[in-house]
Amino acid sequence: MDVDLGSDPGRDSFAAAAGTLASYLLVIGAMALLLFGVPYLIFVLL
Repeated sequence: MDVDLGSDPGRDSFAAAAGTLASYLLVIGAMALLLFGVPYLIFVLL
């Protein structure tokens, strides 16, 4: 009996891992910009 799951589970897990990594990097970048970039700009403008 041949069961077709429709897609390769290995490829789906790689896509999920890549999406998770990309979203973490985006969040960390936004936090770094808010925590370091904004105070630096305030310091430079004053």
